[in-house]
Amino acid sequence: MKKINVSVAAVLLAGSVMCSSCIGSFSLLNKYAKWQKNMTNNKFVNGIVGLILVLPVGGICFTVDAFVLNTIEFWSGSNPLAQGTTTTVKGQDGRYYAVTMLKNGYEVKAPTGEVTLFLHDEATDSWAMLQNGQTKELFRFNADGTIQANLQDGKSLTLTRDEAGMNQLREAVMNDQNFFALR
Repeated sequence: MKKINVSVAAVLLAGSVMCSSCIGSFSLLNKYAKWQKNMTNNKFVNGIVGLILVLPVGGICFTVDAFVLNTIEFWSGSNPLAQGTTTTVKGQDGRYYAVTMLKNGYEVKAPTGEVTLFLHDEATDSWAMLQNGQTKELFRFNADGTIQANLQDGKSLTLTRDEAGMNQLREAVMNDQNFFALR
């Protein structure tokens, strides 16, 4: 009777893990796939080696991602392998920026080579921008559930964490801009 209960419990546990709908980023598997595509300059060699390694290495990467890394990502909110990854993002100006994920924020490198850091301070629960050796706090989360946003003109604004707060911030930022009408 004990063997049946243990077997049933094992099957139920495995089923609950497989049906938990926790999809995650699969960063280890994606890093392996990126490495496999770019390991040589010849795409045919990459394909042949990829076919040879797909079961042992790909299977291990998938299993570790599915059961360990994605679980950590689900419960903690961050993936342990995401730190140090760089993504290219097209800005509103049409230029491409390199965004690197750091342990406590992001590094943004402009096409001109200028580097800007966006850093999170856990002690104050705030985000700041570090550029040209100068640090400017952008906003902080208050204990009462509001957000204190610091505007470019030096004023600060306390907002609620909802659409009304976002509209209030948009209005404050837009009023700070000078617009001219042309005829």
